[in-house]
Amino acid sequence: MNLRPLVVFILAVMFGFSGLAKNQSTLPDIFSNFISSINYGKLGSTEAQISYSEMSENILKVSVTFDLKEPIQQNDWQVNITPAFLPDFNWAPHLTPTDQHIIAQHVFRSPALVVTSGEKQLAIIPDIDLLKKDNPVDWYMDMDAVGNTLTLGLSESSVKEHVLFVREPGAVYPSGKIEFGFYILVSDKKKDLFDPWRNVLSFLWKNWGEKEYESTGSIRKNLEKYTEHTYNWAFKSWKESVWQEFNLNGKTVGAPVFIVNTTQSPNYPGEVNEREFRSVWNQAWFSSLRSAQGLYRYAKRVNNSELLDYAIKTKELALSFPQKQGFFPGLIGTEMQQVDIAGKKYNRSKGWDTYYFGNSNRNPYTWDARIAPYHILDMSFTANQMLLWYSELEPDKRLLDYTIAYADALVKKQTADGFFPGWLSLDKLEPMDHLNKSPESAMSVSFLLNLYKITSNEAYRKSALKAMDAIIDNIVMTGQWEDFETYWSCSRYGSEDLVGKKAERNNQFKQNTLSIYWTADALLNSYKITGDTKYLKYGERTIDELLMYQASWQPPYIYVRALGGFGVMNVDGEWNDSRQSLFAELIIEYGKVLKRKEYTQRGIAALCASFEMMYCPENPETRAQWEKVWPFFGKEDYGFMMENYGHGGVTGSDGIGIGEFTIYDWGNGAAAEAYNRIVDHFGKKFLRKK
Repeated sequence: MNLRPLVVFILAVMFGFSGLAKNQSTLPDIFSNFISSINYGKLGSTEAQISYSEMSENILKVSVTFDLKEPIQQNDWQVNITPAFLPDFNWAPHLTPTDQHIIAQHVFRSPALVVTSGEKQLAIIPDIDLLKKDNPVDWYMDMDAVGNTLTLGLSESSVKEHVLFVREPGAVYPSGKIEFGFYILVSDKKKDLFDPWRNVLSFLWKNWGEKEYESTGSIRKNLEKYTEHTYNWAFKSWKESVWQEFNLNGKTVGAPVFIVNTTQSPNYPGEVNEREFRSVWNQAWFSSLRSAQGLYRYAKRVNNSELLDYAIKTKELALSFPQKQGFFPGLIGTEMQQVDIAGKKYNRSKGWDTYYFGNSNRNPYTWDARIAPYHILDMSFTANQMLLWYSELEPDKRLLDYTIAYADALVKKQTADGFFPGWLSLDKLEPMDHLNKSPESAMSVSFLLNLYKITSNEAYRKSALKAMDAIIDNIVMTGQWEDFETYWSCSRYGSEDLVGKKAERNNQFKQNTLSIYWTADALLNSYKITGDTKYLKYGERTIDELLMYQASWQPPYIYVRALGGFGVMNVDGEWNDSRQSLFAELIIEYGKVLKRKEYTQRGIAALCASFEMMYCPENPETRAQWEKVWPFFGKEDYGFMMENYGHGGVTGSDGIGIGEFTIYDWGNGAAAEAYNRIVDHFGKKFLRKK
């Protein structure tokens, strides 16, 4: 009797399939059902040596080796994979709208190419162990949906547009051994076809992310210290530039300013030059009310009445924003002027006596905040923050009354198809022309459900679930994650001709992580309110798509700690973007609901990454990068924190990728808020668990 098959099966069950790898030079039959062909290019005249190793019944490791007798100059080398089926869904981490564009390794956060049909799924993942080595030429990927080809390759690259990558000539390979590799994941299971990222994320975290997470213990122990740096920076060493206090309608109000830059450092030897108009924002990005909640929690915990007073003044400022038939502006700003000093022009505020209310200038209509239209997303986000303050911090009835007035106006604007409009005109409060059927409506879902929990008003619940179902039916399965930031912030590629359309070559929409987050949050809230597992099912799929933008490993070419940090969209270059502080608790909550340790670790890693860009002794690698760019920085600047790293698509050991400003409400203040909220909800010990 041949016992080997039985022994193999028992070992597989006990230890997993990773110890059962079998090397061969031809593609195994089971994978041939998913792949029609794999074409390997040459380096010069040298053929590639190919080895296939079956890691499990659905995971194949591909090793590609060249033994070069002499150096080779070759601009491009490729592996081209043709699926054995016609996909109806394609996903890649970055758009490549033409044959000249590539997905540069700069955006390899959770690198994968994924295609599915109604019956099959195929995913390609670069070999991260090889990526960690000192490779002579950068790696890249590409997704040609029209030609049904998945490509991995080697080439130099440069940044085009903001931020897309194109091939560049000049790659040189030294003599000796050149290694390349990738993994092939396949499945025909319905659950994998519904959620095409779950197996990819699990594979990445199990093999790389979890090991690196285990080494973050010291970072997790320092989270309170980062928070101390934040508040010392904002309310002591940089207070003169950061804290804004003034009288409004007979009340003393205040908040940290929207943005400061390095010229406002107490250590800067030159003149102050303000980067943008002096202002305080309450909207879906930059929320002074959200940051103030973190300050309030911290002040209560450490019994600091001075910090508590700052938080209360920020709440009073938010309540001072005037409502027009329930709707309200998203910011308060001052008039600016240019001051001539020694023949040079500097931007300066005229002071809070010149204040005006306005709305975010990140919109399709105008850069002038004074005349920017009302943004429903921003109002729903702010109203939701008011509810959180009311329900968790102090039952100030003014907060509830303000949100009810807004909610009653909001539900009247809901359209028959379930969506809420994107923007409303200032004069007539009528819907405008953009994003009237977008996932931005998800923020209104969460707000209305939270208000329903407080008031038991069935109209809010009914309206919210109608919008939630519309987003499921129209957005989730196609990945149409379009919101204000997708097109009308710094990455404006496609704003003229791509809104509402897929990039044809990639069969993907330009998409942004904020709207994925709002939807994942709304789906979890809908599940908790109704108990309907449909919402949890779609929520898991959505949170997994969001996690594909999270760093699951530490690249050697990213010169700050990156594990757990998030990117912004599939046409931009950021690592460790501040949105991760917003995402962290939701990821943890999904981990608790689904009993998935990976999610819990990813959520805590996101929180840790939220402080990584801070200039302070606890971040030695980051501190060194800051000082290479801004050598005048000193202890008074501890707490200064750029919102992200590598924004322009380029990094370097000499400080390339480091920025020059701090947005308190989308940086250190936001990170501190997330930490204090998570501590209140789960405790400090929770954050230190392995």
